[in-house]
Amino acid sequence: MAVMEIVRLTGVGKTFARPGTLPLVVLEGVSLTLRQGEIVGIVGRSGSGKSTLLRVIAGLTEPTTGSVAYRGTAVVGPPPGVAMVFQSFALLPWLTVLGNVELGLQALGTSREETRARAMEAIDLIGLDGFELAFPRELSGGMRQRVGIARALVVHPEVLLMDEPFSALDVLTAEALRGELLELWSSGRLPTAVIVLVTHNIEEAVLMCDRVLVFASRPGRVAAEVAIDLPHPRDKADPRFGRLVERLYSELAGLTVPRVATSPAGAQELFRHLPHASPGLMAGLIEALIERPYSGHADLPVFAHSLRMEVDDLFPAAEALQLLGFVRLEGGDMIITGAGRRFEEADGDDRKALFAQALVDHVPLVAHLLEVLQAAPEHSAPYGKLLTELEHALAPHAAEETLRTAITWSRYAELVEYDDGTRTLGLEKEPV
Repeated sequence: MAVMEIVRLTGVGKTFARPGTLPLVVLEGVSLTLRQGEIVGIVGRSGSGKSTLLRVIAGLTEPTTGSVAYRGTAVVGPPPGVAMVFQSFALLPWLTVLGNVELGLQALGTSREETRARAMEAIDLIGLDGFELAFPRELSGGMRQRVGIARALVVHPEVLLMDEPFSALDVLTAEALRGELLELWSSGRLPTAVIVLVTHNIEEAVLMCDRVLVFASRPGRVAAEVAIDLPHPRDKADPRFGRLVERLYSELAGLTVPRVATSPAGAQELFRHLPHASPGLMAGLIEALIERPYSGHADLPVFAHSLRMEVDDLFPAAEALQLLGFVRLEGGDMIITGAGRRFEEADGDDRKALFAQALVDHVPLVAHLLEVLQAAPEHSAPYGKLLTELEHALAPHAAEETLRTAITWSRYAELVEYDDGTRTLGLEKEPV
């Protein structure tokens, strides 16, 4: 028997206009289907448009291109039967638990009696009975997130959208809440047909989801789909679980920026978004990679677990190291290069000199900044002028992050100096 299709996205794109510069393309050509009885995970780096996609499905923002169909009918605006759980709890502090949960039904015009009955049912379902009259300030983070989940479930949504719902919680609380939610889902007690979960936690995706969509960045698009064909409850010690975790890490690693050695740099390479990673973190990763038990070759899931790092922490640093030529990312592995070994073995000024040479060789933006400063009067230039140049090619937040990253790396390498008071960038001067 065919599984019922609940939501279909066809060629969805989302672009935001930017006065005076190129539009920002957040999503491009996203096509996917959500079917009854499945939990669909979405993983990817920050800035890959995952949250924007949820807002499109929820009808909170309209796609620029493509279409969204709910039960076979194209919709504009919020479709019926869709609810969303946010990362930040988003509770009204002046309302009690009961008052927060009742909000959705009140907006739908449900009668007072039915609103109260369904709210109490949702509160009991999610394990908050006894706290109906408590205010958010009286609750722990885990309990506040339960309120957010209850508020979404009270409207009996067919589609439950969850935007990193456990990321703000401590490890044990998140583990407990994931387990309880899965138990409710497996037992059929959740009044919903399909769940979409955005997460940065790869193990969480394998633990909870039936399939996982891997999102590429800039613009956001579906780069891969991985089926999670394990029965519930799932055991993290199961070798099959480990292989699926490694598969997802491998898919994500394949989306990182390859090492660049283009000279002269074209505009596309010159204004490439730089991953935000501090030199200290990069040096720490290289040192951990060279030490036992890795000895220069680490399996990314094992490496991430041992360092207690998630996707948004590990991959920017790994991508930066590959960009500089200090490591290679192959499949799900991180492998030290000869340049990386030389960097790890050096210290003090020698290490900074190797970092500086890698920047000039492999990061066209840094080479461009040095050329600009060399030619400028007094070898200095305003931060704002450089940022404006970048904003013609990148989104404002990406341009800011890229320029800040280039400055941080260049300051560490003692190539440039930056005065935050005057917001001026200059060539590094020899100490007097």
